[in-house]
Amino acid sequence: MAAIMLGLLGFSIILFIISFFQRDTYKSLKDEFDQFTMQQVQENYLLKKKLKVLEEELLVNDIEAPSVPLRFKEEGSRNQKREIHDIIKNQVLALAQQGKPIEQIAQQSSLSINEVYAILKELSEWGKNNG
Repeated sequence: MAAIMLGLLGFSIILFIISFFQRDTYKSLKDEFDQFTMQQVQENYLLKKKLKVLEEELLVNDIEAPSVPLRFKEEGSRNQKREIHDIIKNQVLALAQQGKPIEQIAQQSSLSINEVYAILKELSEWGKNNG
């Protein structure tokens, strides 16, 4: 019985010593996971940065034009033509190509009917000149 116990003790000591020289299989998995996590954090940061830039571009018109009562806005739009962003122009064009009525296009794009007509006219002239 003592020989079996000594044999098992010797075997366990040998396995213990071998375990120090064994390569850790979970270490490579852990390193891959850490690398993946860092990539996700970097991508998340870049997306937030791009989103912030886009929001700033879209809000630039709101900052440049301070809040004015509606009656003055209507008078100002008659006297002074405001610059309309290309994204809005593309939206107007897409809605017009879908066959939406001018009133609905104006409502969805937050423009006046006259501005929608002007955009469509401008885009049709641009298409004739470049097409």
